Amino acid sequence: MTEQTTEPTLSRRLACFADTVRRTTLPEEVASSVRDRILDVLGLCVAARRLDTSAAALAYVREQGGAGQAHVIGDATLVPAALAALANGVLAHSLDYDDTHLPSVLHPSASVVPAALAAAEAAGADGDAVLAAVAAGLEVCVRLGMAGYDRDAKNSTYFEHGQHATSICGAIGGAVAAAMLLGLDEDGIANTIGVSASMAAGVIEANRTGGTVKRLHCGWAAHAAVSAAQLVRHGFTGPPTVLEGRFGFFEAFLRGEFDPAEITDGLGERWTVPGIFFKPYPANHFTHTIVDAGRALREQGVDPAEIESLTIGVPAAVVRTVGEPIARKRTPATTYEAQFSGPYAAVVGLLGGAGLGASYADYAEALLGEPARVRLMACTDVVADDECSAIFPYQFPAVLLARTRDGREWTAKVLVNRGGPDHPLTIDELRAKFRDNVAGVLTDDAAGAVEKCVAGLGNGTRPDELLALAHEQKEQGDV
Repeated sequence: MTEQTTEPTLSRRLACFADTVRRTTLPEEVASSVRDRILDVLGLCVAARRLDTSAAALAYVREQGGAGQAHVIGDATLVPAALAALANGVLAHSLDYDDTHLPSVLHPSASVVPAALAAAEAAGADGDAVLAAVAAGLEVCVRLGMAGYDRDAKNSTYFEHGQHATSICGAIGGAVAAAMLLGLDEDGIANTIGVSASMAAGVIEANRTGGTVKRLHCGWAAHAAVSAAQLVRHGFTGPPTVLEGRFGFFEAFLRGEFDPAEITDGLGERWTVPGIFFKPYPANHFTHTIVDAGRALREQGVDPAEIESLTIGVPAAVVRTVGEPIARKRTPATTYEAQFSGPYAAVVGLLGGAGLGASYADYAEALLGEPARVRLMACTDVVADDECSAIFPYQFPAVLLARTRDGREWTAKVLVNRGGPDHPLTIDELRAKFRDNVAGVLTDDAAGAVEKCVAGLGNGTRPDELLALAHEQKEQGDV
């Protein structure tokens, strides 16, 4: 039985918003931000193909067969659109280098952009349509995430329930984008939201006890997004009250603890997309200011060889992620563990990293056992800092205190993250990140062509042209 309502349901409000977005001109700030996020995702996908989990995802996609509709980034062969979205979503999220919205701590682009690119190729959509769809999908994803964010507790209710909000909200945000690109009308978009809500999933226990499944989450969300839109195109429908209903999305995931105003207030007038943080470093976002604090100490003249002890002050809520258990955080055994280690982040900053200050190469397993790094991590503690806790989660601040053998104390405070509105990455820095990610895979000319093509989205460039460029390699064979 359909619940009677006196005003449009939340899914209808979101569908109306998406339908309006594709019929109007995006604000230039939003369009520019979307182009930058597409370029960022393309670079991440190319870089992530080196991982064993990427090889596993690609092997799975290839053995499925099916009609060729869209590219896996780095491959010339077309695969079914939902499978291309799956592979590209896995690649986009696997390096922990994808963008983050604060305070929801969502990674929106890693689901929405792969879903949109796959649907766009399958539908033969143009660049304007892609920009509109990605913008709307990101906005929906973030607003669903914020609806489950407890401002008083400064925490995501999704996370408290063991759920990965990134993939759960990403499935619906990606579905909105896919529905727009597949040409569904407002009713079709609303139904796609209704169908995708039954496909949304993600359990974050791997963050606590291990496993590589987290790398799959954004891929599965993008796969669900495209699949939902395709199923609706063939006649499936979803419940109109799928979000707020008695047995709907927010009841199922959040036990009814959500704020609908986070979805509707300013929808279509106030965009969250330009404020999503880009990541300058390929590591857990909580560690970024720790890297920067280490860099700041180095710039003050601290000699890492003379350090006797280090204390990292972070928000109280962050300690469990980057500092517990401290014995494990001081001795990361894998790249993935190093990406979530506060002590290792301080070491990267103190010793100096590549790229924009820390590149994926700085987290290589071969470096983790170097004597200088081992010694520094062994004398590092991670503690809660009141000043940082007061700022969190609108920034992920850090304070680094070093004591040297001569008895001196050195302090560096980094209270604002690079990559966000208060300390944005420049266009040159974003391009440098892209070039670093595709180095050794794409030729300089091919990388430049991809940059030019992304910049041309909405000005004549088509997404199929863009994705065809992304598999031009330095050597023959797959990336």
